[in-house]
Amino acid sequence: MSEPSADLIDALAGIRAGPALDAVRARRSVARDNAQRSYELLLHPAEPGDVSLEERRTVAAFVALLHRDAAIAEHYTRLLGAPELERVLFVEAERASTDGPYGAYPPGPLSEENEAGPIYRASEDARAAFGVRLAAALVHAHLLVFHPRDAGSESLARLVEAGWSADGIVTLSQLVSFLAFQIRAAIGLRSLAQAGEAA
Repeated sequence: MSEPSADLIDALAGIRAGPALDAVRARRSVARDNAQRSYELLLHPAEPGDVSLEERRTVAAFVALLHRDAAIAEHYTRLLGAPELERVLFVEAERASTDGPYGAYPPGPLSEENEAGPIYRASEDARAAFGVRLAAALVHAHLLVFHPRDAGSESLARLVEAGWSADGIVTLSQLVSFLAFQIRAAIGLRSLAQAGEAA
């Protein structure tokens, strides 16, 4: 396993040792450790299995760019370490940028909250740069970030058609779900840290 940072959420949030927010995080040490361990297993695995390191890190960089946070995007594009792919990712993320979440609930009382939104399709440049398999993973990642209610059998079938195994699809979905949690946690904690400094 390669060397990740000591606690990435703290680093991305700008939490330093000592201030009150660090003490609050320390009281939830199991959650803190589990989040860091998840990061290590998903982005720095000893044995990547059905999802290569490059695939994991390309998807992570794309998801980070979709969240439009400069510090987090910088970390994940640097982790990818492939400038030629980064350029295509920046363009794709710009094309795919939206707000959300969108999607439709099953018929019932929540249906009034249904909201249609743009569906991302990988460009020809992205398919040429990443290949069909990884381009399909980016489309799936966008779906999970912005259309989580719409992710279903059809989206999974598209991944299978692009060459993804069942284990690979599980890992890909775990990665995107973890990143959504990690990124939102870091942004929220950073806001608290900045508010504490301003107080």
